Amino acid sequence: MADEEFVVTPYEVRGKVDHERLREQFGAERLTPALLERLRGLAGGELHPLLTRGVYYSHRDLARLLDRHAKGEPFFVYSGRGPSGPLHTSHLVPFELCRWLQEKLGIEMYIQITDDEKFWFRPHLTRAETYRWGIENLTDLLALGFDPKRTHVFFDTRSIGAMYSIAVDVAKRIPYSTVRAVFGFPPSQNIGLVFYTALQTVPAFYPSWVAGRPVNCLIPCGIDQDPHFRVTRDIAEGLGYPKPGLLHSVMLPGLAGDKVMSTTGDTRDNALFLNDPPKEVARKLRKAFTGGRTSVEEQRRLGAVPEVCSVWAQWRSRFAESEAEFETITADCRSGKLLCGDCKANLIERVNGFLAAHEARRPAARELAESVILETAPPRATPTS
Repeated sequence: MADEEFVVTPYEVRGKVDHERLREQFGAERLTPALLERLRGLAGGELHPLLTRGVYYSHRDLARLLDRHAKGEPFFVYSGRGPSGPLHTSHLVPFELCRWLQEKLGIEMYIQITDDEKFWFRPHLTRAETYRWGIENLTDLLALGFDPKRTHVFFDTRSIGAMYSIAVDVAKRIPYSTVRAVFGFPPSQNIGLVFYTALQTVPAFYPSWVAGRPVNCLIPCGIDQDPHFRVTRDIAEGLGYPKPGLLHSVMLPGLAGDKVMSTTGDTRDNALFLNDPPKEVARKLRKAFTGGRTSVEEQRRLGAVPEVCSVWAQWRSRFAESEAEFETITADCRSGKLLCGDCKANLIERVNGFLAAHEARRPAARELAESVILETAPPRATPTS
């Protein structure tokens, strides 16, 4: 494979991804400083580190949603998780931004747990396993601190009664040729995954369906998930719903420095899982790929390259608690003042502190989980013209 070739779909990421080229291929827009400043103003003068550090870099229709919100028409946020194993730190990227948006803008949050999709996609997983991981993953997500009064969960195999009316309408609008072209499904693909895009569309339309009027939606997600929602956007207006806006994040590197983090397969050492014990965190990070030089002397003289370092990527996405700390880590890495061993030791301490605090929040989150799962739809409002 040539260096410039890569493949990105919701089901496969292969090759060295050029995110700017991928954005252009997908036809999305750059997340500009001007748009970030508008969001900063609506959020009371603050921006989340995921925005200031460029982890989110692309969008669809964010300007329209900000215009509407400023005029008193709030949007809601929606993101999802396909449960096939424990969560790792990269899985938290869309949910941490959603939680921040919920807090700063006072908006509703919809989470979709797609235990059906993972059962259809992973041949080795049973329905019992995807359901169990769905509950565990949901517990971890709620432990991030979502407002229970403004958080709603579609757990697909339990929420189908709330979802099916919309899914039926959506499915009629999506020809098989579209699904095959977008996702590259072979003729042997089971029909569950063919139908799944109709189900993943439901949360984007559900608040409008319930309210009987257009309610805008913003979906923070990895850019690899964009194909699902291009299909959603294509059919939205024909069904009387507003097109959802999207905020795309880059795909953060795993600890090996090349592949993205993964839950399954032979790449578990490539990820920091939320249930990793402290010794496992330390082991993984000590062997993590860095942008350092071959010797201490050379690194002191030439400096390291943070942009290719899997350890720096963790500081960037979550573990540097302030912009000042992140800028110091980056500058000291680049100058050679901060050596990779010291940087890793600092990160091990920070990660284990985060995981311990997160674990302490899980019991309360597990109790909350049952109360936020939607199993039936409320009475639908009379549509307004």
